[in-house]
Amino acid sequence: MPFELNNQPPTMSSSKDAGKQQLVDLSSLSAQNLSSVKQQLDEELQHLTDSFAKLRTAQSKFQECIKTIQTGVSPDVEGKTILIPLTSSLYVPGSLTSVDTVIVDIGTGYYIEKSTTDAQAFYKNKVDSIQQNIIDLEKIITQKSQNVRIVEEVLRQKMLGGVGGSGAAAGSSA
Repeated sequence: MPFELNNQPPTMSSSKDAGKQQLVDLSSLSAQNLSSVKQQLDEELQHLTDSFAKLRTAQSKFQECIKTIQTGVSPDVEGKTILIPLTSSLYVPGSLTSVDTVIVDIGTGYYIEKSTTDAQAFYKNKVDSIQQNIIDLEKIITQKSQNVRIVEEVLRQKMLGGVGGSGAAAGSSA
């Protein structure tokens, strides 16, 4: 819900229909409505922040995959017993039959065999894609945070102005 900032009273756009946006003059909303808007924005911000953390975690896992391929798949390990991770906490003994290829999880339970170079490129593309998503999400989080601050300020002005739940425009009492 982007806000329009100018010399006019604070407004917020909301999407009532799929592609249409409607500007809402925040000063015309009651304190109760502003509280509801703030609560909704807080929930959206929390969801976006959680998504941001999950993206960072996924990016870290893909970077770890690259590092593991670079350091763990070498000719001196071929044929030796090593611990193979089945999950993040479960490892089984095994050995590498080839140091030229690795099995790559491409998602939804599908695995493919790739050369170590191709596997590293695959994971690097994943890291780069997630990085772009993180950058985009940071912008959205920043905008949502600004929206919350604007709603809080208008709500504060309503409370101080004594117009609380009447829905009257702020600024009528000085």
